[in-house]
Amino acid sequence: MEPILKFEQVSKNYPNGVHALKNVSFQVAEGEFISVIGPSGSGKSTLLRAINRLIPINGGEVWLDGQAVSRQRGRELRRLRCKVGMIFQNYNLVYSLSVLQNALHGRLGYMGGMKGVFGLYSEADKREALELLKELGLENFCYNRSADLSGGQKQRVGIARAIMQKPKLLLCDEPIASLDPSSAKTIMDLLHDMTRRRGIACIVNLHQLDVALNYSTRIIGLCKGEIVFDGTPQELTEADIERIYGTSRENLMLGGRRDDQENTVNCA
Repeated sequence: MEPILKFEQVSKNYPNGVHALKNVSFQVAEGEFISVIGPSGSGKSTLLRAINRLIPINGGEVWLDGQAVSRQRGRELRRLRCKVGMIFQNYNLVYSLSVLQNALHGRLGYMGGMKGVFGLYSEADKREALELLKELGLENFCYNRSADLSGGQKQRVGIARAIMQKPKLLLCDEPIASLDPSSAKTIMDLLHDMTRRRGIACIVNLHQLDVALNYSTRIIGLCKGEIVFDGTPQELTEADIERIYGTSRENLMLGGRRDDQENTVNCA
């Protein structure tokens, strides 16, 4: 089966001289749940944003569902992006709109002309969004303003919007970084279970090593823009962790922001 995503020797250099990605190559198959781990500045967010060309790459090629992303323009690029749902750390909701309206935004990429401008969604889309919000435990909040929700609830709306897009690939950029431990577990459980049931491949950027170990079918470890580990959670050794983070597993579990900032410099 053709992989849903392929990176072939992908590089990304920023104008400030930072080499965010260095000849990165990997593939993603349908249904995989992949955690990308690494210290701050290792290239995790750049990797995600290169997938659907939210940022341009400087070398190599990204293949999405058999199509070269860099060769797509205009309508073709918009169609390709419809295959990729995104979930953000800061939610990216329209806070003046209701929970239901935000979830329905996942259908905008499939709507043309004035229907998209005025949000003239079909009754089938509305029913599907309501069912999805019920699955996410938000059935009592459908008509609430998104601004009035808790952080965990906002992220569940973000999941609903992404799933409404009917993606083949779901990208999650630090989806639990702003949440308390209980809400973080709820979000990771939902992401894992909902993508598995729908056969959606999922790539999650994480700072939390323990979360990556608990939920992933595969872990990719980045350091200074290079893949230094690619394997199952069971294959991740203490030596691999030190190569990714520049410190031991114990320090990662007990450390926090101070350790993370140090690791940005020390990873090797």
